[in-house]
Amino acid sequence: MVIKVFVATSSGSTAIKKKQQEVVGFLEANKIDFQQMDIAGDEDNRKWMRENVPGEKKPQNGIPLPPQIFNEERYCGDFESFFSAKEENIIYSFLGLAPPPGTKETEKSDATEQKSDATEEKSEATEDKSDSKDEKSDATNETEAHTGDKADEGAPEEAQSDQTPPEDQQEEEEKQGEGEEKEEVEEQEES
Repeated sequence: MVIKVFVATSSGSTAIKKKQQEVVGFLEANKIDFQQMDIAGDEDNRKWMRENVPGEKKPQNGIPLPPQIFNEERYCGDFESFFSAKEENIIYSFLGLAPPPGTKETEKSDATEQKSDATEEKSEATEDKSDSKDEKSDATNETEAHTGDKADEGAPEEAQSDQTPPEDQQEEEEKQGEGEEKEEVEEQEES
């Protein structure tokens, strides 16, 4: 992958010259391979840069100013994006490159991976607890189901007891029946 930095070598703007120098100087100091693509002396470079800068990154006049940074054909950003990435120590991510070992960006990515691993472990532990609770819940439900079966087994007996009155009730009914018979007999004798 080749980093392409589009610059204007014969720019009359000191602000643009300073920005280009900062980008190029940083890439050289960090031994990041790149190519300078001059848009002042090469019409093809200028045309390619203008066509490949995304619409939302183009200024209102539609002509993006150098420096513009690409990784092959993938747009990385302009000077402001480059500067922000440099300040946040994420320049390799910005450029679409793997950070070399021992850089702050590598340390950040290692720390992020460790946090991610810790989060995954926590998540797995939570899932294990949840599974354990589900198993306990299933066991409780089975126990309740067995208890319910036993209660259902007792239900026919209750139904039977509803149909046949208790012995005390039977005795009372018999006494009432005997009493009614006596009254009938007495009434007949009186008549």
